This record gives sequence, C-alpha cells and structure tokens, in this order.
Amino acid sequence: MVSCLVNSSFILERELLKVSVKGESTMKESLRQELYEMTKQWMIEAGRYIKKHLDEPLHVATKSNPNDLVTEMDENVEKFFVNKIKEAYPEHYIFGEEGYGDEIISLEGIVWIIDPIDGTMNFVHQKRNFAISIGIYHEGIGEIGLIYDCMNDTMYSAKRGEGAFKNDQQLAPLKQDISLNESILALNHRWLCKNSFIDEKVMQALIKEIRGNRSYGSAALEFAYVAEGIIDGYIAMRLAPWDIAAGMIIVNEVGGVTSNGNGEAVNLLTRNMIITCNAVLQDTIINDFMKKGKK
Repeated sequence: MVSCLVNSSFILERELLKVSVKGESTMKESLRQELYEMTKQWMIEAGRYIKKHLDEPLHVATKSNPNDLVTEMDENVEKFFVNKIKEAYPEHYIFGEEGYGDEIISLEGIVWIIDPIDGTMNFVHQKRNFAISIGIYHEGIGEIGLIYDCMNDTMYSAKRGEGAFKNDQQLAPLKQDISLNESILALNHRWLCKNSFIDEKVMQALIKEIRGNRSYGSAALEFAYVAEGIIDGYIAMRLAPWDIAAGMIIVNEVGGVTSNGNGEAVNLLTRNMIITCNAVLQDTIINDFMKKGKK
C-alpha cells in the first residue's frame, strides 16, 4: 500500500480542524469537473458489475462483530475503484473500507473516501437498499460527493458550491419552516434499548416527539434521503469516514448540517456518533436529547 503518513502531530491537528464541506479550496475547476464525471462513469460501471453477479453464491464473512458483514463483492468493487484511481491519478490517496487503498492519518492532498457497498447486510439479505459511496476531499475540504443506488439506477451527487442532484434533477433547498413534531427521523432500534451512549429513555422521548421514524440500513442512502427531504434527519451511534464522506457534501449543498453527537465538527479520520439533519432541527435534537441523555 502507498503510505500517506504524516508524522508531525501539528500537521495532523491542522488537518482535523480543516475537515469540512465548507471553506476555500485550491482545486482547479477543470480537475474537479473531470473527477466528477469520471467517478460517475466508474460508479455506473461498478453498479453493472454488481447487478450482473448479484445472484451468484456469496461468501459472507464478519469483521468487528457478527452483524458487520463483508463479502467478496465489497472487496472486488473496492479493488475496481483502487485500480482505476491509481492508474488515472497515481498522486491521489484512497481511504477505503476494505483496506485496499492507502494508510491515511491526514487529509492532505486529494483523498478519495470510498465505501464500495454501503449497507452490506441489505445487499446480502435483500439484494437492494445498498449504495456505492464516494467522497473526494482536497486539503480536508469536501469537493465531490456521489452516492449510487445501483439497483434503482439513482445517482445522488454534489460538487461543492454547485447544489445537489438526484440523477439530473437538482434537489431543492431543505424547507425552513419545519418543527420537530412534524419531522421524520431515521435511526435504528438500538437507540431505544439500553446502550452505552445515550439514555434510552431520552431517545424514547424523542421518538414520541417526532412524527415518525424510519431505518433503511444504509448510512449513505439515509444521508441521501435527508438531502432529498424525504426524511428530516438521521442519527447513528458510530459511523466510519467512508459511511459519511459523500453524504456530508450532498447534505451540505441543500442547507443541511452534519455533526457529531455534541454538535461539533466531524473527524473524518475516525468513527463518530453522527447527526445529519435539516439545519433548523439541529439545536433541538442535540441540546434537548443528545446532550441531555449522554452517558
């Protein structure tokens, strides 16, 4: 693997502060457009590969726990992107879920953050409700976000400062007149059971307050649905950088916000508790529930 190690703790601290989907960037517009179009093509090609081999027998293994699944499809799709990127852009770095990219402790340069199949459990059990997710960052700034639901041939995409799209249709800015009791939030059942993060009674009170809750089993798609406005927020206990890198960029382009459970900037070099939502709901969710129930 190509190393992207930066030994200076000062540099690392600087990079952590720069992780953002906002701010100034020095990436040339011509390169950004090229990366955007090229990545979309590669994602569509990878989606065709997935669909072609969808019904073949799968070897399913586990990683960190029995519910953390990985298949040879995850690995093959990540290898596909690594090979494409390294051939076309050998100076770029890759931060991938399955470990076929580079060893990353910094977001210096251009870094591709890749989840080859986000929602592997859905892929294994349902053959749907999963997505390919790629975020491209330049000097810690999110430049391009792409989430591809290949089973429905739906591409959510964004370039920083140019809006977000569902296929060729630009997504509208999120509405500003919504209240918590009118909202639909995505979160899984673990929040409502005893857990080590948040008092379950506080989260149960949140569920009683909102209009409804959903769980789709793919962080990438849940970010996309927040951006589309079909849900108003998504709360997750512990997500990796590849789960959220693309979605953060897309949500930001429609006026949404993403933070950790304390309302602080997300560290894209490690796992985080995540809240992404309509900006008008953020303070209420964090202050009245997440901070109140924090253990």
